[in-house]
Formats: sequence, C-alpha cells, structure tokens
Amino acid sequence: MTAYLLDWANLLLRWTHVIVGIAWIGSSFYFVFLDSSLTRPTDPDLLAKGVDGELWAVHGGGFYHPQKYLVAPKTLPEHLHWFFWESYATWLSGFALFTVLYLFNARTFLIDPRVHAWSPGAAVAAALAFLALFWLAYNAICRLVGERTVDGRPQVGGDARVGALVLLVVVAASWAACQLFAGRAAFLLVGAMLATAMTANVAHWIIPGQRKVVAQMKAGLPVDAIHGQRAKQRSVHNTYFTLPVLVAMLSNHYGWLYEGPHAWAVLVVLMLAGALIRHSFVARHKALVQGRRVPWEYAAAGTALIAGLALVLAPAPAPPQAALPARVSLADVQAIVGRRCVACHNAQVQNKGVALDTPALIQQHAQQIYQQAVVLKLMPFNNATGITGAERDELKRWFESGAPAR
Repeated sequence: MTAYLLDWANLLLRWTHVIVGIAWIGSSFYFVFLDSSLTRPTDPDLLAKGVDGELWAVHGGGFYHPQKYLVAPKTLPEHLHWFFWESYATWLSGFALFTVLYLFNARTFLIDPRVHAWSPGAAVAAALAFLALFWLAYNAICRLVGERTVDGRPQVGGDARVGALVLLVVVAASWAACQLFAGRAAFLLVGAMLATAMTANVAHWIIPGQRKVVAQMKAGLPVDAIHGQRAKQRSVHNTYFTLPVLVAMLSNHYGWLYEGPHAWAVLVVLMLAGALIRHSFVARHKALVQGRRVPWEYAAAGTALIAGLALVLAPAPAPPQAALPARVSLADVQAIVGRRCVACHNAQVQNKGVALDTPALIQQHAQQIYQQAVVLKLMPFNNATGITGAERDELKRWFESGAPAR
C-alpha cells in the first residue's frame, strides 16, 4: 500500500509540476519575445507618458497593444499584476517530487555503488548542497563580475564574462555530479540545480527589485534604474537556462544518455545545444524588429551538436549473423530475466505492478522488457544486477524474432 500511495504522490506531483512549469516557461518566453520585439513609439502622447517600446499583436480574435515604460510609468496603476507564483509553484512542486522520488529512496535512486559507494544520508546532504552551492557561486559571479560602479552608481554589464564563468561552473558541477551520483540522478540533479537558480533569481532579485521600484514611486522618490537592470539580467539568464533544464529533466527516460563513461560530457553538450537553440529564437525576435537577417546559425550549431552527439553515442555495428546463435529461446530469456530482473519483479515484489517469474509472465511483458532493458536501457535500475551488453542483445534478438514461446 505504501508503494501504491507513493506512486499516486509521484503522479500528482509530476502533473502539478508540468502544469505550473508550462505556465512559468510560457510567460517567461512571452516576455522575452516581447522585450525583443518592441519598437519605439512615434505617437507623441505615448512618448510623453514615458513609453519606451510598444507592440501591436493579434490573438484570439482581438488586438493587443502592450507597452513598456522606460524604468517605470509616471504614476502607478490601481491594479498591477505580478508574475512570481508560477515560478515558486514550479520549484516547490519539483522539489517535492525530487524529495518523494529521490531523497526518500536515496539508496535506490541517488546511489550507484559502481560510481560512488556512500551512505544515503551523505548522498542526500550532497544533493541538497549541489542546489545551494550552485546558486551561491552563480549569484557571486553575477554580483562580482556582472556589476561595476560608474560615477558612484552600480551598473549591470559584462554579459560575456558572466556567461563564460557560469558555463565553467555548470561544466564542473556536471562532472562532479556524474562522479558522485547514479547517472539518472546526476542528470536530474544538474537540471534541478539550474532550476533552483532560476527561482532564486525571481525570489531574490527580480521580484524584490520590482517591489523597491514600486516603493520608491509611492514615496515620491526617484526610481533607481539598477533594480530594473538586475531584474533584466536575471530574466535573460533564466531564459537561457530553460532548455538545458528541460533536457536534463527529460533525460531520465533515456538510460543510454547517462550510462556511458563520459556521461557528464553528454549532459554538457545537450545543455549547450539547448542554450544555443534558445539564443537563436531570442536573436530572431530582435533581427525581425531591426530588419536584419535572422541568425539561424545559432540553431544550426545547436542542432549540429545534437547530431554529433547522436553519432558518438550510436551503438557499435552488430556482429555478423553467422557469429550469432541461430535463435534465442524463451528458456534463454528466462535465464537472463531470472538473474537480472526477478529480484524486483516476482510474485511477492511486483515493482510497477510487473512480475516476471514465470515464462508466461515474461511473454506477457515482452514489449516492456524490450523497451525498458534494450531500447531505453533503464532497467535493471542503475544496472544494480549487472546485466551485460550481450544479455541485452539476446533479449533484443528474442523480441525481434517474434518473442517465441519455445
């Protein structure tokens, strides 16, 4: 019953996480598009009100005219919408899901003794430290490298230097995670690390900066532009983190990504490809407004990285058919399943409701065995039972020959 209830918690938290994540990413992508697509108004009334950019759009049968003020409007409207619960709900639901699935089951999900043998408590502490330490390092880079003082006033800049240093920290964290945690957990943890920084940006800089601007306006004080500059910097960082986070989260469905000896490099290449593709869309918005050529080369570079990675990870050619046994029987498959799978899939312990301790059950779940153990290489989980490549190949040949009953 406990496992059943945990499965429900997993489903509901995952569903919630996806829903609020879509809301957050959708609004983030929209505002990045909006910022990049605004044009300076020509209407004297808009200029007199302090409008610095405008956009006319049509959607859902209506016309929209969003406007952006330089720093802030002269007077605050009565109703002001704040975008922050989408971010907070995404992180809270994601952390709850990470807790239920990974932290409560650290021995199974976080630890792979072949990678690093340590206690569940130490693994949990290290996982939480990854989230906190990356935020501290990233925030320090933004403050120490991304800000400078001009005429006694702080200004935001140094985007290239900040980006390069953050990339180095991400690469180092990816390498460290793959040396300490099970591959699936390592990839997810790096994604969670970036997602934590994204929400921390909202909670510690973007929203507080906007609140300070509102407070200054209500007090009749001059609005300090640094708050808007910091919020813009962190918002831009968040949009570049988005696709790397998503690919890291999705990777746990594809065991062949994180099972190799250079899994950390695979993760870095995937995330870099995502950032390049995201930059292509950001640059596209600006290019269209400015009447310049759309710089698709960034998307091409990201696609090339993915294609190159696919070639590097491609399985070796199968040996000549003459060198293989004529056929794989159900008895051969049952022997492999008995050694590698039955410990977790039997009449007493039916993980995910699957038992494999009889020939009939093996045939009944032939598709799942093929998909999970051969195609995705997700099972056995963390390869805890040490299934070999030759055994996976036997399962493959048995299934592809029609999963014969004899």
